[in-house]
Amino acid sequence: MKRLFSIWIFTLVGVVQIFAQPFAFDFSYVGYQQSEKEIPGADVVVFVKWKEGDQSARIQKAIDFVSARKMDKKTGLRGAVLLGKGVFELSQPLRIQTSGVVLRGTDRNQTVLYKKGVDRGAVVYLESEKQMQMLGEPMKLSAPWKLGERKVTLPAGCKMGDEILIVRPSTKEWIQKMGCADFGAGKDLGYWGWHPGEIDVRWTRSVVSDGKGGLQLDAPLSMSLGQDDAECFVQRIAGNDWRLKNVGVENLTIDSEYDATNPKDENHAWEGVYINKVKDGWVRMVNFRHLAGSAVVTQRDASRITVEDCISQAPVSEIGGYRRRTFLCMGEQCLFQRCYSEQGMHDFVAGLCAAGPNAFVQCDGYESLGYSGAVGPWCTGLLFDNVNIDGNDIKFCNLGLEGYGIGWNTANSLAYQCTAAGIFADSIPDGSNNHVFACWAQFNGSGDFQQCNNHAKPWSHFASLLKKRLGRDVSVQCRVLERERNNVSNNPTYDVAQKMVEEARKPRIIMQMWIADSARFMASVSPGRAMDVDKIKESALYRSKKKADQVPAGKPVFALKEGKIMVADTLLKGARMNTPWWNGRVRYSAFPKIADAVTRFVPGMEGQGTTTRVDSVVAHLRDKHVVLFNQNYGLWYDRRRDDHERVRRRDGDVWAPFYEQPFARSGQGTAWDGLSKYDLTKLNPWYISRIKELAEKGAKNGLLVINQQYFQHNILEAGAHWVDCPWRPVNNINGTVFPEPVPFAGDKRVWMAEYFYNIDNPVMRQLHKQYIMKMLDAFADEPNVIQSIGEEYTGPYHFTKFWLQTVAEWEAKTGKHVWVALSCNKDVQDAILQDPELRKVVDIIHIEQWYYTQKGLYAPEGGKNLAPRQYQRRLRPGKVTYDDVFKSVSEYRQAYPEKAVIYSGASAPENGKAVMDAGGSCPNVK
Repeated sequence: MKRLFSIWIFTLVGVVQIFAQPFAFDFSYVGYQQSEKEIPGADVVVFVKWKEGDQSARIQKAIDFVSARKMDKKTGLRGAVLLGKGVFELSQPLRIQTSGVVLRGTDRNQTVLYKKGVDRGAVVYLESEKQMQMLGEPMKLSAPWKLGERKVTLPAGCKMGDEILIVRPSTKEWIQKMGCADFGAGKDLGYWGWHPGEIDVRWTRSVVSDGKGGLQLDAPLSMSLGQDDAECFVQRIAGNDWRLKNVGVENLTIDSEYDATNPKDENHAWEGVYINKVKDGWVRMVNFRHLAGSAVVTQRDASRITVEDCISQAPVSEIGGYRRRTFLCMGEQCLFQRCYSEQGMHDFVAGLCAAGPNAFVQCDGYESLGYSGAVGPWCTGLLFDNVNIDGNDIKFCNLGLEGYGIGWNTANSLAYQCTAAGIFADSIPDGSNNHVFACWAQFNGSGDFQQCNNHAKPWSHFASLLKKRLGRDVSVQCRVLERERNNVSNNPTYDVAQKMVEEARKPRIIMQMWIADSARFMASVSPGRAMDVDKIKESALYRSKKKADQVPAGKPVFALKEGKIMVADTLLKGARMNTPWWNGRVRYSAFPKIADAVTRFVPGMEGQGTTTRVDSVVAHLRDKHVVLFNQNYGLWYDRRRDDHERVRRRDGDVWAPFYEQPFARSGQGTAWDGLSKYDLTKLNPWYISRIKELAEKGAKNGLLVINQQYFQHNILEAGAHWVDCPWRPVNNINGTVFPEPVPFAGDKRVWMAEYFYNIDNPVMRQLHKQYIMKMLDAFADEPNVIQSIGEEYTGPYHFTKFWLQTVAEWEAKTGKHVWVALSCNKDVQDAILQDPELRKVVDIIHIEQWYYTQKGLYAPEGGKNLAPRQYQRRLRPGKVTYDDVFKSVSEYRQAYPEKAVIYSGASAPENGKAVMDAGGSCPNVK
């Protein structure tokens, strides 16, 4: 292997002195202001003294007050909100959305933000509300750009001061060269592989002077940009104010409430600080406790962020995929230094095409439950400098199928003076490499390994690079924990041995101690003459935000009048949207194509295609004129099951996006997917809260939410539908009655409907009854939630009758009424409606599993253990016209004039007028 540098070995002490870089790339262009300036100490503007109770609004008021102040043009700061000592309870997250605002605690350990509630987001958000806007057309590169160079041939359209976007596309040819089109089994399973456009790398850079009358980039790129297999391009960004600047969180503790009876509870805060669309920000001297996801996560549009002197302890979550990614970098030019993590699944990681350089420096993981390195595909230019992973690995290699086809997780990366159980590093088919220098571990891979099981000087490669670039001492800034290595020998003299014995009696300084003992917070923690938050009048900015966040007091009145669904005395008209309930990819190019969902969860990511924010869903539904949102739970939780295999998973390394189930995990045992088993007697509080939020916020637009209590897809057809289902005995702690091992028909198909709908079994009957009533309890006060028996329901009469009787019993017991839709096969529907007592429970007749066609009546029988699409394949219903829809609706409007009729059968979207003309409700017309 070709050596990139020369070395001189101190043979007595085992220390390698570097005379040249172990890898010719400058990783020092990271952190706040590229580590060229100190993090500033903002003046205290508002003081928030501790008070009992929920302090969300009070602290947010202080943040918004500072946000409304003029920015100091010299410092770029507006000021700091200083929190006093005490545990500040929060029901809502805090949001900094304006540049120059800092959230600061008086004492790192005694100022605590304590997040309560079941929301799985972050405790503090640093995030701009603006979006990146582009100028002009993309400009192709006229010449290759070499790895690590700043002096490159820029397109003619670039000029001094421009902020530019640089994109390296992932083409089919490049993916094939990388061997990532599939990860086994050939093109038949290529959906796991990399797809063109999914692994694009993009950097934002500024065009600056090279000091010689020319132009250059303000920081190097972490890849070579050639023209051999991808046409790379540059595009100018409009303005430089779309990202926040000079924002931070400092000198406090972030803690989360959790269910102490469940050691794997996940219905609480997942992230401590979430950073998106920020350039030059920081998190420093912050403790994190009891989080499920990340202490700090930087998103793709976060740049030049410093996270330092932070400690994460006692995480609370399942042991599985997408959990405990403690310090997670998906941004660019981010620096994590002097950070400590306990019991992380992935303590220090880059993710999802993070564009380097990014650096983890002096970071220790204790009792690590998984590897550190990169958990997303192709995170280039990653430096691990003095990173120590206790009991697990550092991986710079091809992870293949893992994590939904991560493949090559990094390239052009360096592990310098690190320790781990194992260090994996590979060379890359495109000619790039990964480098390991002076590390201690078991070693594996085809990468560049040098001076294994040796120590090196300088102690920190990052500090050495930064010192060289800035031309000044950086020891205070870097604060390296440099351990004494002098006079260590395998054959010491007696005097030397005695000296070593004395040193061995001293406690070893670990990173947690180093952070606590050496970190000094120098900014002001005195309220001085700062404003008292309780004496601040609401600013115009705060009033406008408060108004936008509030649900209008005068909600539209939903009513059923003369058999029609009305809102504000007007017939409710509009489209229907069904929630997605499986599939999806955690890839930037896929997100815009993924439909809105409120119970889909991608930890650490919020936005379209991931954990979609409910406000965004409400806006999208309004814009699309949707008045019916059909909600049901996921076919399966874990994307690994997209392979339709029926096997038990070897561990809980589940893949997102997660489509949540309505039941809570118990924290006990191990289900088929590797996470803990479900408790069918407890609802998933996050699942319920998200649907309630959608209903409450959507009410102002006249939105109805159909809550499908069951999802029949799990119990019929493919065997994979059933294996992870919460009702399967191996997946719950409630003793459900189904055969085990599963008797797959033809060793592939599953027929569990008869067992599922067997209410003669006392165990099943009681579990169903409890679940139905808890669902009714959950939405009892939401007038725009319609309760329906289940999505794709073709079940038998006896179970439909049982469901309605349970609803009637609940209404009699509570004195409350909920809207109930009857959606089932025609024979079951007619039998129910002919029973006077059952008919009373039904408010809405939902035509979905039968309808008239040009061939006549399409009405398969219920309770025959066939799914809707199986019926359709067998019976082949004909074309549906206006007259057919009109006939379907009008027959039931005439027979039951007091009932509303909704039509969701074949050709519903294009026949809204037929529904309206027949007297139906929610017709798809404007």
